[in-house]
Amino acid sequence: MIAAQELHTDFQFSQEAESQWSSDTDFEDPDGKDAKTAKGMAAKKGKKAPGDKAKGGGARKAPGAGRVNGHHQENGMENMTLFEVVKMGKSATQSVVDDWIEAYKQDRDVALLDLINFFIQCSGCKGAVSGEMFRNMQNSEIIRKMTEEFDEDSGDYPLTMSGPQWKKFRISFCDFIAVLVRQCQYSIIYDEYMMDTIISLLTGLSDSQVRAFRHTSTLGAMKLMTALVNVALNLSINMDNTQRQYEAERNKVIAKRANDRLELLLQKRKELQENQDEIENMMNAIFKGVFVHRYRDSIAEIRAICIEEIGMWMKLYSDAFLNDSYLKYVGWTMHDKQGEVRLKCVSALQGLFYSRELGARLELFTSRFKDRIVSMTLDKEYDVAVQAIKLLTLVLQSSDEVLTAEDCESVYHLVYSAHRPIAVSAGEFLFKKLFSHRGPEEEGLPRRGRQSLNGGLIKTTVFFFLESELHEHGAYLVDSLWECGSELLKDWETMISLLLDEPAAGEEALTDGQETALVEIMLCAIRQACECHPPVGRSTGKRVLTAKEKKTQLDDRTRITEMFAVALPLLLAKYCVDIDKVTNLLQIPKYFDLDIYTTGRLEKHLDALLRQIWEVQDKHTDIEVLEACSTTYHYLSNEEFTIFNRVNIARSQLLDELVDKFNRLLEDFLQEGEEPDEDDAYQVLSTLKKISAFHNAHDLSKWDLFTSIYRLLNTGLQNGDMPEQIVIHSLQCTHYIILWHLAKVSDGSSIKGDMVTLSKQMRAFCLMCQRYLNGINNAVKEQAFTILCDLLLIFSHQIMSSGREQLEPLVFMPDSSLHADLLNFILDQVFIDQDDDNNSTDGQQDDEASKIEALHKRRNLLAAYCKLITFNVVEMNSGADVFKQYMRYYNDYGDIIKETMSKTRQIDKIQCAKTLVLSLQTLFNEMLSELGFNVDRSTSAFCGIKELARRFSLTFGLDQVKTREAIAMLHKDGIEFAFKEPSPQGPGSPPLNLSFLDVLSEFSSKLLRQDKRTVHTYLERFMTVQMALQREDCWLPLISYRNSLQARGDDDTMSVLSGISSRGSTRSKKAKPATASKRKCPEEESSCSSSDAVWMNREQNAQTPVMMHSPVMMHSPHLTSTVLRDPKKMRPEDSYTGAYSMPTEQLPHQPVPLQQQQQPHHHHQAAMDYNTQVTWMLTQRQQAEAHQQQERVSMQYAKMRNHMQQAM
Repeated sequence: MIAAQELHTDFQFSQEAESQWSSDTDFEDPDGKDAKTAKGMAAKKGKKAPGDKAKGGGARKAPGAGRVNGHHQENGMENMTLFEVVKMGKSATQSVVDDWIEAYKQDRDVALLDLINFFIQCSGCKGAVSGEMFRNMQNSEIIRKMTEEFDEDSGDYPLTMSGPQWKKFRISFCDFIAVLVRQCQYSIIYDEYMMDTIISLLTGLSDSQVRAFRHTSTLGAMKLMTALVNVALNLSINMDNTQRQYEAERNKVIAKRANDRLELLLQKRKELQENQDEIENMMNAIFKGVFVHRYRDSIAEIRAICIEEIGMWMKLYSDAFLNDSYLKYVGWTMHDKQGEVRLKCVSALQGLFYSRELGARLELFTSRFKDRIVSMTLDKEYDVAVQAIKLLTLVLQSSDEVLTAEDCESVYHLVYSAHRPIAVSAGEFLFKKLFSHRGPEEEGLPRRGRQSLNGGLIKTTVFFFLESELHEHGAYLVDSLWECGSELLKDWETMISLLLDEPAAGEEALTDGQETALVEIMLCAIRQACECHPPVGRSTGKRVLTAKEKKTQLDDRTRITEMFAVALPLLLAKYCVDIDKVTNLLQIPKYFDLDIYTTGRLEKHLDALLRQIWEVQDKHTDIEVLEACSTTYHYLSNEEFTIFNRVNIARSQLLDELVDKFNRLLEDFLQEGEEPDEDDAYQVLSTLKKISAFHNAHDLSKWDLFTSIYRLLNTGLQNGDMPEQIVIHSLQCTHYIILWHLAKVSDGSSIKGDMVTLSKQMRAFCLMCQRYLNGINNAVKEQAFTILCDLLLIFSHQIMSSGREQLEPLVFMPDSSLHADLLNFILDQVFIDQDDDNNSTDGQQDDEASKIEALHKRRNLLAAYCKLITFNVVEMNSGADVFKQYMRYYNDYGDIIKETMSKTRQIDKIQCAKTLVLSLQTLFNEMLSELGFNVDRSTSAFCGIKELARRFSLTFGLDQVKTREAIAMLHKDGIEFAFKEPSPQGPGSPPLNLSFLDVLSEFSSKLLRQDKRTVHTYLERFMTVQMALQREDCWLPLISYRNSLQARGDDDTMSVLSGISSRGSTRSKKAKPATASKRKCPEEESSCSSSDAVWMNREQNAQTPVMMHSPVMMHSPHLTSTVLRDPKKMRPEDSYTGAYSMPTEQLPHQPVPLQQQQQPHHHHQAAMDYNTQVTWMLTQRQQAEAHQQQERVSMQYAKMRNHMQQAM
């Protein structure tokens, strides 16, 4: 017995003191519990002194002929340890264990030393336990010694290493322990030596600070416990059998009773009981010594191991472990912060609820932790949520009364989840709850039809769909139920019967809303059967269908065609005036196998379908219904099928009728001299809607509608009283005419002269759209804008790509007038506040859905214009008016504007940078016009511009080399803008735009160090000496910007002007300007090379871009500190003017230095005087600072001396 005096009363299965549920002992907070542990196993007993023990883990010859290290000498494994054999997996685990048992019987200390080193080496430790250590040291000392020899440089150990070999090692490691216990279960494990040693070692290792020891030993201890549970289970079964045999023998009459057999059975039962007690003590030691500490270990993997194994114990040996004493650990751990641990908890409970017998014993546990399980259906880890739903499904199967209606409803709505595994699991739960219970009265119902069992289930599905109030997501509901209820959803015969047949006596008929929902579910089931993939938003990629799935798909499509070819005309006839039902029903033919119309001799049903489509389009003016009719005709009129002629004739007759009616109505409509009659306008509009809907999918070029519709549009412009919808559909229809004409010209099927006609029509139509764009009706303006953007994109230079150079005459680029109109429309209609939008649907500004729809419409308008920028249809700098709105409208359009910036940077990164700085300059000018010349840099307007610059800077990313030229060009344009306008207050005052340098400093962190020097030198060209010496607040933007250009550690290479900016601008701490800080959170980085001429040129050695204005570029001399030079040898021309030559006419607003104004013939002398002055200023400041420091030191010394004298 191990630790008998400490643990013999703690673990009794037959008389379990904790069999009753107790809230104060079993489900208390785990953090407040400190279970008594059995870390220290009994001291090693009765070790026989081995004669000659070799070091553990080394290659040595074990007792037994032909064996080395306890293994047969074969397959090159003569000198391999247990760890190496298990790792390689070359021999069966059974034979490895048998060899070890044989070695143990001959010398148990040597064999145990092998086993100890096996666990040490499985932990990744390079050390080994020697025989001397094994004999003379306690386990704690051995573990401490092994910890010292552990390789701390590497955090990897066998259980965490990647690769197939190490994955197999984990399996082999667990198998080895299980087989070892199984092979030793009849004798060796009861010798009070082997198990004492192993359990004591594993318990000590599991308490180690070394993760590798703790992880490996916990896994080993838990697998050892599982193996012991199997042994205890076998013992329990044997005890039960022995007890039954004993009772049967004892109940015999005395004459037939065998006393010797009774004695044997009694002795056997006593022996089994002793073994059972011994095993229970071992399990108790492992549970309290390892599990109760490691189930809340800091490592999630260790916690997961514990929960996974305790689930196995409760499932294998439920009589002993399926009680509150062990279930509480699983319940507590369901709140673990790691998803993998929570997943193990749910999986462990699933194994218990699979069995109805075990599930019945979990009622109190379920009631205590049910709320937690229900909440886990919304777990942030999808795998945990899926398994939690499956667990609730098992709970539902075990008992209908456990889950309340609220619990079930929290799972029901998950059938609409975008994550398909969650939705499918929720669909299975819903199916089990609503459709799995059948009463005795349902046994005799027919298989198909309205009165069938499926009829009631389909009604239940419709009721659920309506109650969920998510009527637009029928496809998601069908997909969720498909795997468990596809047979029900494919019962289209019953669905048709519910729609067409009259209800039986006493049966409640479906309401109009229920019929609409049933039609939608029926359509979604047809789509799911024919397409065999989830709806949009749930698919994880196109999956290749198996042969069986393809056959099922073909069979379903055949059934659908045969069934609905007959039923669809009847359904359309019944619901002809219902918009929602007709729109869904007209989508069914696109899933037909059209060959069946011929092979099945169903032509008469095709004629009936065509007649019903004609009836539908004649009675409806709704766009969705008309487009559905057009799409159905388009699918049926496939030239590959024999029914084409029949469908084509019907379509031509329909279109002839529509065009003739339109021309007749148009003549009457346009000839009226007075205001058009409302009835005539309605007739024209309804006919125009139908023509526009059919022109979307069918080529109506032979009817030549352009002239008549263009005439209608022109009349509307002249009179100004044309109804809004007529203009909108006329524009749309003309757009279709242009596109169908282009399609014919592109594929070469047009005749000579068609390209010229198309070009004239297209240009005339664009001019017409531009005129309507300048109108007053917002809806018409939006339609004209959208069509213009599409046409400009289609007829841009892209039209000649892919070898279509013959279409060059069709290229159309917008002139400045059209471009201005497009941009003004965007600024007036898109960049507005939500409350200012007066064009939302039905005028309901307070309706949230209307606001969302209006925002979606504005986003589409902005995206259409941004495409013109990204495809070079309009100049890139026109994007400045869009980019400047990035921060103000970030929530509404931030993603669109950001993507546009990214695309433009890919096209031309330099031009993109110029556009970004132009947008900042535009905002700056707007601020000046509003606030005046005296810019307060603390205002919200200025801070907004600076924040926008910061966000622009982040879009350049971290790769400064790729964006080098673009950033430098941005600084160049910014500097020129800052000094462009002189001060309105006269000389001596800062330039009007000088504050813009504060905005520009946001981009300084994106400059390379050598580029900062170049930009700084370029900045000095615009500065006078007085500017360099100014320290007033109005000059702070210049000071701050110059400081941001100071490259760290390069003071010796700075010019005098740059040096004084950093050393001569020391103000009080309160007034010191903050330099631009470097931010390291880039939003996006994308740039590419540009072929345009740039203002920077790289030198091969200096690697510094050179700013240039003239075509001729001089090499830049190496800059050195001017303080170390003779002032006579350093002139401004030498420092930067000569290196960066620039014609004076290109700097019209550059201030003239004061010395040059007063002494025009003494440039060099003025520069030398200035350098002398700077040197003198620096010397005086250094002397003053040194004098102040000396005085402070003297005062401190005097105070210290005075204190020492007083102390003495």
